[in-house]
Amino acid sequence: MKAVIIFACLLAVAFARPAADTQIVKSDSDVGPESYTYSLETSDGTKKDEAGQLKDIGSDHEGIVVQGSYTWKDEKTGEVFTVTYTADENGFQPHGAHLPVAPVA
Repeated sequence: MKAVIIFACLLAVAFARPAADTQIVKSDSDVGPESYTYSLETSDGTKKDEAGQLKDIGSDHEGIVVQGSYTWKDEKTGEVFTVTYTADENGFQPHGAHLPVAPVA
């Protein structure tokens, strides 16, 4: 399971790679055997925070639950967007004011 946590962290860092002229102004992480947290902020105002924790350790249903958010500023309009999310046994579940919402069945 440690490999899963490390892979998730490396994947997140790869996707959070800033543009060439953007500088990282804050970068914190704490990776443990059963959980991790990280935070990244760039000079263009982009922010990413995430925390993951193993659940049901040692059982057949062992997995990782991740909660986080990311924020960015649209270069054309200047509008700021934020997505909060959970990723668990129910899949990736993003939420944001700009995201469409499925109709109630």
